[in-house]
Amino acid sequence: MREEGLLTAAASPEDEAIEAGLRPRRMEEFIGQSALKERLAILIEAARGRDEAVDHVLFSGPPGLGKTSLASILAAEMGAQFRGTSGPALDRPGDLAAVITNLEAGDVLFIDEIHRLPRQVEEVLYPAMEDFQLDIVVGKGPAARSIKIDLPPFTLVGATTRVGRVAPPLRDRFGYVARIDYYGRDDLALIVDRSGRILEVDITDGGAGVIAERSRGTPRVANRLLRRVRDYAEVRASGRVDEEVADKALKVFEVDAKGLDKIDRAILESVVEKFGGGPVGLSTLAIAVGEDPETVEDAYEPFLLQEGYLQRTPRGRVATERAYEHLGVHRDQPTPPQGSLLD
Repeated sequence: MREEGLLTAAASPEDEAIEAGLRPRRMEEFIGQSALKERLAILIEAARGRDEAVDHVLFSGPPGLGKTSLASILAAEMGAQFRGTSGPALDRPGDLAAVITNLEAGDVLFIDEIHRLPRQVEEVLYPAMEDFQLDIVVGKGPAARSIKIDLPPFTLVGATTRVGRVAPPLRDRFGYVARIDYYGRDDLALIVDRSGRILEVDITDGGAGVIAERSRGTPRVANRLLRRVRDYAEVRASGRVDEEVADKALKVFEVDAKGLDKIDRAILESVVEKFGGGPVGLSTLAIAVGEDPETVEDAYEPFLLQEGYLQRTPRGRVATERAYEHLGVHRDQPTPPQGSLLD
């Protein structure tokens, strides 16, 4: 089985356990996304002034950027309970009814991966969001009847990595739709420094900066790299994470100076070496690197596209000049042996 890429933003069980302790609790603790925080602060203050629940909010953006944290902070700022679930967990309307009927006035219901809600569950959610009523069908066939249950006012916060897959009737029922963007290096360095203090890591500004530069603009990746650098520092160095130790640690874990790991490089090398620079189809490329197409498309391609290493064309993926430069070859030369990027 192929080793999971260190830089994918998907949450592992280890990440989920540790993130709970690293997650900011209040708006002032949340680093970055200043414009979004200001807009949310306005929504929260206005709702508190009217003694109402905050309008429903939909967060979109790549994984690992803080959608769950912001939902939790919204609940904390409103002095409300936070109830979390996910789209795949709500398999039947009864699953949603069990969650939603236990809400109290002002509670925040967070549904992660909301684009994966089954259609029949979505249809039950519409009146709950709009009229705070739950329509439940009791019985089957001719004897079936509909029962309306009044719900207390609540706030639904949805999170999605694919906003285009959220059904328009559902998307239209959110009062505020916000996209969360990738973080800049300075904000990520502050996040690494904050996480380092919580984890009791002795880290310098230079060490935090090295980790931030290689974190793909994603706090979850930054925290994961911090933990691996901490391991290296404790075992192979004095325990202090400075710029040199961080650089050596990330080389050991095959994260290069541009923030690419071995699977990223395998993708680029496959396009360049096996397919002459492209174009190559997604399925073919995924087979060549030993991953499934959805993993390549969702976990690796966004960063490679954003950084200009790949292009999507109607005929398939094409390596750019920057990809050739990063691999250290010209278009008429073979790809260097794997691992030479870290020498």
